[in-house]
Amino acid sequence: MKPYVYVISDIHGKLDLFKKLLAEFDPALHQLVLIGDLNDRGKQSKECFLLGKELVEKYDAVYLRGNHEEYFLQFLVSPEDWMIGYIRNGGKETIESLLHPGATEEYSPTEISMMIRSRYKELVSFLTDRPLYYEWGKYLFVHAGVDLEKKDWRKTDPRDFVWIRDAFHHGKNKTGKIIVFGHTITPMLHGDMKTTDLWISDDKIGIDGGAVFGGSVHGVIFDKDQMIKDIEYQNQEGPWQPDF
Repeated sequence: MKPYVYVISDIHGKLDLFKKLLAEFDPALHQLVLIGDLNDRGKQSKECFLLGKELVEKYDAVYLRGNHEEYFLQFLVSPEDWMIGYIRNGGKETIESLLHPGATEEYSPTEISMMIRSRYKELVSFLTDRPLYYEWGKYLFVHAGVDLEKKDWRKTDPRDFVWIRDAFHHGKNKTGKIIVFGHTITPMLHGDMKTTDLWISDDKIGIDGGAVFGGSVHGVIFDKDQMIKDIEYQNQEGPWQPDF
């Protein structure tokens, strides 16, 4: 086990911010954990996907499934059913980064799915195999959270690992773990829609600063006992503006 774990979440296609955080990554010292949502909304979603895959293959990084990886995969399986909802939630940027600008207007949902599955077989297979959580000592890393009503949090419904919000945020953490998560932006957790700092409560640590909405990204380093460093970079380009 490496002496430190370095966790990053919710990049959402912001490749520049992703690379800034990775400049702090030391493969000799850090177990890298990406807790999902590398894609959607940001225009370099393809590059973020591929970089995440490279980090897993080259450095044995852990890349967890987020709800936006889930959304993408559901779209590929049932494109006609999922297209409208996926586009509204940032899928246009992922589709057009994988294909080309204008692809969402040029092709039908089924055609888009077929082209992506044909051209990116390895990537789709890789994303399908992403785990839902990762344990490292006393820490539990997960995209959205766990079901705190269950005696064994590992029996959380798979959907809740990537989608849960209020029940996890407000529930009592009796897991014995410090749970580090993304998914819900910290400005919302802080209740003022502006504070991008980490949200820490009841051995839960929210690290999604809402970069794609004009907030920030966090890279957080832990040792076996405590948080060592919080690296934060603000998004200087402004919030995501859908162009549909």
